[in-house]
Amino acid sequence: MPADATPPAQSQAADQLAKAGEELKRLTDRVDKAKDDDIVLADIKVQVDALAKQIIGVSVSTRPRLDEIKARLTELGDPPAEGQPPEADIVTAERKRLMAERGAINALTGEAEGLSIQATKLSNTITATRRALFSNTLLKNTEVSTGMFDDALTATADETRVLTRSVGSWLSFAWNYKRVPLLTALFLSMLAALVFLSGSRRLFRPLIRHDITDEEPNYFRRLSVAFWSTLIPTIASAAFAISSFLFLRGFNVLRSDIAPIIAITLGVAVVVFFVTRLAQAVLSPRDARWRLVRVSDRGARMLMIAIVAMALVNGLDYLFGGVSEALGSPVVLTVVKSYIASIVIGLIIMASAWIKPTLRKDESFDAHGHAWPRLVSFALLATGALLIIAAVSGYVGLARFIATQIIITGAILVTMYIGILTGRAVAKQGAFAETAAGRYLERRYNLEQVALDQIGLAAGLSIYALVVLFFIPLILLQWGFQVADIESWAYRMVTEIRIGSITISLVGILAGVLFFALGFAVTRFVQRWIDGNIMARSRVDAGVRNSIRTGIGYTGVGLAGLIGLSAAGIDLSNLALVAGALSLGVGFGLQNIVSNFVSGLILLVERPFKVGDWIVSGTTEGFVKRISVRATEIETFQHQSIMMPNSLLINASVGNWTHRNKLGRSEIAVTVTYASDPRRIMELLSEIAAAHPMVLKNPSPTVGFTAFGDERMTFELRIYVADVLTGGGVRNDLRVSIYERFRDEEIGAPFPVKIEDVPVEDQTGIESHHPEEVGEPKGATSAEARASAKATASGKPAASAAPLNEEGEAEETGTRRTASRRSNPNR
Repeated sequence: MPADATPPAQSQAADQLAKAGEELKRLTDRVDKAKDDDIVLADIKVQVDALAKQIIGVSVSTRPRLDEIKARLTELGDPPAEGQPPEADIVTAERKRLMAERGAINALTGEAEGLSIQATKLSNTITATRRALFSNTLLKNTEVSTGMFDDALTATADETRVLTRSVGSWLSFAWNYKRVPLLTALFLSMLAALVFLSGSRRLFRPLIRHDITDEEPNYFRRLSVAFWSTLIPTIASAAFAISSFLFLRGFNVLRSDIAPIIAITLGVAVVVFFVTRLAQAVLSPRDARWRLVRVSDRGARMLMIAIVAMALVNGLDYLFGGVSEALGSPVVLTVVKSYIASIVIGLIIMASAWIKPTLRKDESFDAHGHAWPRLVSFALLATGALLIIAAVSGYVGLARFIATQIIITGAILVTMYIGILTGRAVAKQGAFAETAAGRYLERRYNLEQVALDQIGLAAGLSIYALVVLFFIPLILLQWGFQVADIESWAYRMVTEIRIGSITISLVGILAGVLFFALGFAVTRFVQRWIDGNIMARSRVDAGVRNSIRTGIGYTGVGLAGLIGLSAAGIDLSNLALVAGALSLGVGFGLQNIVSNFVSGLILLVERPFKVGDWIVSGTTEGFVKRISVRATEIETFQHQSIMMPNSLLINASVGNWTHRNKLGRSEIAVTVTYASDPRRIMELLSEIAAAHPMVLKNPSPTVGFTAFGDERMTFELRIYVADVLTGGGVRNDLRVSIYERFRDEEIGAPFPVKIEDVPVEDQTGIESHHPEEVGEPKGATSAEARASAKATASGKPAASAAPLNEEGEAEETGTRRTASRRSNPNR
């Protein structure tokens, strides 16, 4: 690159700053021209804030290159001092180029900071101007005099003539020249009414209707019906009004002077409808069973009339004011209308203080009722008097604002409160199951109480979110904020929430959660596909399949987590701090967790045992059911699941009966008296073993003469089975055969024959390996003793009543078991 060439990134940044400066000047000129228009100022403020962010972004984009330059200059070092050898020309040239580029970047950064300061000042100026405009509008004083009313009467007559002429000419023009578009717009409006109003009533009928068969609806049912019967019809009516206006304007039927009148008429109608529906839902003057407040029937009707009257008067005030503004009538006419409306609303509020709606606990709803509490009566009288005094004093704008907030904001707050109570009631444990939706879901999907409670909690949270997202903007609009303000705040809320130096983006977090969920779903799909389509057709044993499936699962979830964090806007390089904290935690208290984690990875890779193996570790013995990175699940022969930490399986000796194969050896110890022929005993045992179909021929069964006792000789039959898990059944068959064969051969007379078995079986038929001590039968009953004595006295050559363990097997001597263990440690 030539020394005087400007890098493309710097050139682009300079162009962007130049355009930003020009745009900032244009917006400043617009602010000067629109000092009296709050709507335009709100829109300009949004543009200024966006421009300030763009300027900061340009400044930030130059920082990586500036850091590179600083690092390179550090590598080059300082120029050589006097008396030192000169450096290479190429190094000197590079240093000069880098220093020039650094100066240019610093100049761009300074320019960006200057523009950013100007944009911030302009934004603050707009905010101050709007605040002053709002205050002046509310606190503007108008001299109330007889002449003002005379001028208003004259202006009213003129406005009536102009309104009549304008509406008549518009209708005549639309009917004569735009009849088809007019009729089409009206037809579509009626269709919209059918869809929104009738459709919502039919679709949400269970939520908004009063069930006449319910004699005593509970409080939750009354809350729910009041909330939804207010919200759903209001939304439907607003949608109908908006669609009707859009149809009329879309077919080019409305004139410029008629469109504002139609718009404000529809808007006022929706507001009055909303207040009326709310009052009817709360007071329920016709049916006391659904009333949310305890007032008398007569009191409910009087309050309903007062609320609707105030809403109607306030709505007409705004409607007439909008008509006057659209027709260009004198301002005095609007002032007089608001003056009269404020006084009328004040009188209605004061009159409400003399209504007697309250009831005692023991009184029925048809009782006459009692007066308000003194505090409520005083508040009503003071509010009404404040409105009248403000209007009479000339602060008509303030009186109009207060009256509007009492009616509209009060209605919104009441609806919000009912919605919050409804969400709280739905989220209570067991409440959702009592609703119509809960009963339907329980009947349709056979859901249990826990699932219904979880759905109820989600429904309650959804109602909270609906209340906040729908009604908070309405309140802000009522208090003078513009749509542009709300949009700007909402954008900031979801894109950049600043907590100190940390910026949180709700959109980024949502994207991260969605990416993680998608990665998790893909991981599970890949696991099932590989396990069911590849490994299932490759004759891979269950242990390998489990290891591969587990490895894919952990890898996929880890990658999904990293992708989710990146999508959420979290810098993964900052995770070094987390890693340091984890290292500190490992040093202080997480050693066992990390040890088990590493041990689990070793078990999955090395595979000393796999799922389905029969293992023995210390006092724990059973089948491996699952191997995870923290613990291994072992199911004992009593079907008890034991979660054994992986570090214990790595650091201790583990016996695996089915590690390489399932071939196993089993032993049966037989003791007979010295009257028996040893060779015949060995021959019979060999024949019995060879006759069993599950005893392997290779390795062949063997019989050993193992010991001389005081009164008996001890023999041991050693057999091999292909599956050690079937050894218990094989040994059981051989014991029966030995008993029957010895009885037929009359072996052992006149002394009893004692048959002992080295392995002890559990209840499932699988042998257990807990050594037993030599001695008398454990838990032997007197019946067993009598049976043994009877066999001895009769002299029958039969097997003795050997001591039995809890599985029904003969107890063995500790010496024999120890010898058997030494002879076959893998048995």
